[in-house]
Amino acid sequence: MAAAETYEAVHVEKEGGITWLMINRPDKRNAMSPQVHLEMDAVLDDLAVDSATEILVLTGAGNSFCAGQDSKLYFRANAGDPAARHKLRRASNNWRWQKLSTFPKPTIAMVNGYCFGGAFTQVTACDIALAADDAMFGLSEVNWGILPGGIVPWNVAQTMNYRDALHYAMTGDSFDGKQAQQMGFVDFSYPKEKLREETIKLAKKLMEKSPATLCFTKEAIRAVRFMNEPQAADYLAAKSDALRFNDKEHSREEGMKQFLDEKSYRPGYGHFKRKRVSA
Repeated sequence: MAAAETYEAVHVEKEGGITWLMINRPDKRNAMSPQVHLEMDAVLDDLAVDSATEILVLTGAGNSFCAGQDSKLYFRANAGDPAARHKLRRASNNWRWQKLSTFPKPTIAMVNGYCFGGAFTQVTACDIALAADDAMFGLSEVNWGILPGGIVPWNVAQTMNYRDALHYAMTGDSFDGKQAQQMGFVDFSYPKEKLREETIKLAKKLMEKSPATLCFTKEAIRAVRFMNEPQAADYLAAKSDALRFNDKEHSREEGMKQFLDEKSYRPGYGHFKRKRVSA
């Protein structure tokens, strides 16, 4: 992939299979500028096929996750340029939803602080979301006479309790990481000093699983949410067959062997031992 130093508004760090992808505007609470959108749109394409990236962690540099769109740079700076506005809207939606929600490897949103407005989309797009207990979330658009930006209303309707989604969108009130967990917007919240440690622990747990199985599982879960039972059954049967064809580690056969023959794996009482294969 392209060297990390070629990016300015985005920062990439890699260590032990975990790639940390950060919005790098800490002085602006990592608000999303046009440059952020264009660079994120490019870097996600690179990381999707990067052999050193097994788990992608999306976060923000410094003490904020993302304060939403940079209103001055994203809206006003291109108000008179329809072509530029179209390009930025496309890049913004591409990376925050299309590319993240279909990323071929497990994704974790690590919400380390301020998370407002448009940033809700990329949190929802990630497979798993963790937050600091004192992270601050908010949908403040109602106070400016506008709807939450882009597909954020759809995102919160998908991930939050219906009443909670209405309450926070209509009042503009903020809530913290603990409340976000209670409402189901994030999976877990932790004291801020333990957030990175817990994120690494989760990433390592995911790396013990078959990459193909993880990819097909998350694709299946997302897809069947919008299907009826017969459609889901048909889709899942085809997806299961496709997984066996694409799993180079032959995880089904290996798992059955460890469970039935070697007695080395018992669900709930031990760990499946992944057999890695060379790329």
